[in-house]
Amino acid sequence: MPNLAARLVISLLLLIDLSACQPSSKPEKPLNGPSQQTLEFDRLFTQFDDINKPGASVAVMQDGEIIFSKGYGSANLEYDIPVTPETMFHVASVSKQFTVFAILLLAEEGKLNFDDDIRQYIPEVPDFGHTITLRHLASHTSGMRDQWNLLRMAGWRLDDVITTEHVLKMVAKQKELNFKPGEEFLYSNTGFTLLAEVVARVSGKSFAQFTQERLFTPLNMSNSLFYDDHQKIVSNRAYSYERSGNGYKKSVLNFSNVGATSLFTTAEDLLKWSANFTEPTVGSPAVIEQMNTLASLNNGETFGGAYGQFISYYKGTKYIQHSGGDAGFRSYLARFPKQNLAIAILNNGADARPWELALQIADRLIKKNNPPPQNAIADAFLESISPKQISDSLELSEDILNAFVGHYWYEPETYSREIYLENGKLMYSRGQDDVSALAPISKNTFKMLNVEGEIYVKFTKNDEKSLMTVKVDNVDTYVSVAYTPVKITKTWLSQFAGSYFSPELSSTYHFSPENKQLKISHHRLSDHYIAPVKDDFFSSQIGDILFERDVHGKVNGFRISNGRVRNLYFRKL
Repeated sequence: MPNLAARLVISLLLLIDLSACQPSSKPEKPLNGPSQQTLEFDRLFTQFDDINKPGASVAVMQDGEIIFSKGYGSANLEYDIPVTPETMFHVASVSKQFTVFAILLLAEEGKLNFDDDIRQYIPEVPDFGHTITLRHLASHTSGMRDQWNLLRMAGWRLDDVITTEHVLKMVAKQKELNFKPGEEFLYSNTGFTLLAEVVARVSGKSFAQFTQERLFTPLNMSNSLFYDDHQKIVSNRAYSYERSGNGYKKSVLNFSNVGATSLFTTAEDLLKWSANFTEPTVGSPAVIEQMNTLASLNNGETFGGAYGQFISYYKGTKYIQHSGGDAGFRSYLARFPKQNLAIAILNNGADARPWELALQIADRLIKKNNPPPQNAIADAFLESISPKQISDSLELSEDILNAFVGHYWYEPETYSREIYLENGKLMYSRGQDDVSALAPISKNTFKMLNVEGEIYVKFTKNDEKSLMTVKVDNVDTYVSVAYTPVKITKTWLSQFAGSYFSPELSSTYHFSPENKQLKISHHRLSDHYIAPVKDDFFSSQIGDILFERDVHGKVNGFRISNGRVRNLYFRKL
């Protein structure tokens, strides 16, 4: 009689033989290496697949399953640490949707209302004469000046240690808004720092603690945290870099503020977050719906912004997305609800463009739908332009083209554009080597070349004034008037000399004429030179400067604007 060991061997052989006769319930995994899809995705990320370069982490989820997750390149160039799916990245503005979600959780519990006045919770915010609601802050429609622009103008470096306290003190000194709340959309990081502070004050916990307990832990986002202390040690984190000559240098980030930024997470954790929008574990369907609803202005118009996210279309497919960029970090998270698809890409090199890579991945995974409806209103400006005219541009003589050469002023936003002739072509200059060629499609209408979207430029006259009309994507129209630049002399420049102080920034600038330019000096910023654009208007590295005069015509101050900050006042000392 066979011994016990022999009987076991015979039994195993019988089981193996029997199993070979049974039909397989699952398809066999391929034994010949990576799938075709994996190889395609790898090719998209070839530029990052080098341990001597900043890297990328990518994760893709479809129908509730992660179908691709991989790291490329280096998380730390000094120690040759590779990026893996567990590598944590600072994701910058992708943080904002978590901040809004936290506010909506508190609203759902009856602890606040989305339409409450921000001053109800943070009385340090000045009374600007208009109510600023939490909803305004969450949709970039508050009119609040942007914290990063303000700090730069005050002489801060973005690699300084910047805390929430610093931001709140800066906000408390502001005298004006960019615009009346709800009148416009203008991206403002300030609003999200304020929202995070509301969460902290209402909940009685730090924003980092609240989000850990209420968001990250229940969603099993074990590699996620809000980084509110620049000295905190985070395992498996990536550091950021930017190009320098043929190599790289560190792009240092010391933020100690949260809400607008400072989420550390992984690509896979972001997909867990995305999955919560499909089948909510945290927050009710009403919270999800609110997050995905387009915000509107006071006039009822929408602008593509939801709450902490943006709603976009790609080749007819609707998706919800947000990008992020601080120091050398670049991030992108996109959700395609109908396709049940989510893509997260994180980079630690400043020249990365993860949004482009995400859409290339989407190209390979989604079915194309019909494009979104276009504005049905006929536009007389473009109605005579055919695709053939655009592709077969005209040849115009230099005499005709010279009639359009000159400087043009756009008054609503106080900026100048120059049109000049170069090698028989009209050139459209925004300044500082930012130039686009214009291709004629009629005797006075041109298509701008090598730019995103469809931009057309038309030259006309009205009451002897030369006008330049710029049409962008058949939606936005900008009409500028030709003007003659001022004649610069040392005497003329000397009227602007002196020191100017801003109580809103607690900062002073000094101007002195030098070689037909004004030199700007600041105790922290590098000296630089500016020349007038038109009359009392100058363009500088810190923003566009418009000097103001008293009733006697004497210069007594200036206002400066730089995109997300408008008309900040400096008085002459």
